[in-house]
Amino acid sequence: MDLAGKRILLIISGGIAAYKSLDLIRRLRERGAEVRPVMSRAAQEFITPLAVGALSSGHVYTDLFSREDEQDVGHIRLARDCDLVLVAPATADLMAKMSHGLADDLPSAVLLATDRPVLVAPAMNPKMWDAAPTRRNVATLQQDCIHFIGPMKGEMAESGEAGTGRMAEPLEIVAAVTALLSPGEKPLAGKKAIVTSGPTHEPIDPVRYIANRSSGKQGHAIAAALAKLGAEVTLISGPVVIADPIGVTTTHVETADQMLHAVLNSLPADIAVMVAAVADWRVAGSSDQKIKKQPGEPPAPLQLTENPDILKTIGHHALRPRFVVGFAAETQNVEQNGRRKLEAKGADIIVANDVSPATGIMGGDRNRVKIISSSGLEEWPDLGKDEVAEKLAHEIARRLG
Repeated sequence: MDLAGKRILLIISGGIAAYKSLDLIRRLRERGAEVRPVMSRAAQEFITPLAVGALSSGHVYTDLFSREDEQDVGHIRLARDCDLVLVAPATADLMAKMSHGLADDLPSAVLLATDRPVLVAPAMNPKMWDAAPTRRNVATLQQDCIHFIGPMKGEMAESGEAGTGRMAEPLEIVAAVTALLSPGEKPLAGKKAIVTSGPTHEPIDPVRYIANRSSGKQGHAIAAALAKLGAEVTLISGPVVIADPIGVTTTHVETADQMLHAVLNSLPADIAVMVAAVADWRVAGSSDQKIKKQPGEPPAPLQLTENPDILKTIGHHALRPRFVVGFAAETQNVEQNGRRKLEAKGADIIVANDVSPATGIMGGDRNRVKIISSSGLEEWPDLGKDEVAEKLAHEIARRLG
């Protein structure tokens, strides 16, 4: 990822996640970007302008009424003299100001005055993220073409708090910045793509479920790569702890039935890439209450029933996309099982891989795949999942002509 010569205006607002901004500055500068920091008053309670200035090697802007900085209407200059405005972390308070057009401090004034792309990395308590006012503000900002990266799901800084609200990691934010600032060729412009990603969770009772080890990393990377080539991408994601890709419309689901419903609602499309590791079975009748252990008695047997086959449904659908890609995660006979899947599911290609525990592929950052089609077999070398995604996106574009 090359950001040489790109000028990033980084707005740091107040929150414990501000400490991540220090690493973010370093990561951006490693890739050649010039970073100009703006700090809110609250941000200075968590990290110091001295630390931010040392890492950015430049002046840190903190005051809307600074005699020195505002003698040439500095906030307007800051808002325009950049390639992208990045807000990381973005608090609920700052997003509320953005959505209502308030401009009572330097960060909010810059955001109101800018005509550059704006990328926001939210960070807050899960209850604040889920609060109705925040959801309304996010919807407004998305309608205003503000780009989002995250927030992620995980443990909060507060003891005992967990959920969606963690700021995306610096490298994820850097990838989103790169995607926004690297237009490149758009061979998939005007094409609509559906991508499924992650696992599904099939409930046994309110606290237990059947699932698998899929992280969603490969599916999310493919959605981002297709969007980078100009496709309008709908990502349908099972439960994951990674951020939604930039430039992609993401729908979150839990179960296979919900995923199938979301996929069918996204038709018609030109491209379907079914990456999700959908659970093959679900409990025939999940319990509304937690199933309790009974001393001295064996566990009650689980009656399983088969889940819908999403790839096969799409591959044989009346509104079948022009190009359908399936994935085959195998632990043995990878090529043979992948070829059988190609024939049975109505796919144009199958991306097959060995996910045996020794490979580290399931949940890891690298992948080694075989591309199986009616014309033969192509083996790709060991690659990062982002590299697999980019290579696959270009292959889809080539095959669509």
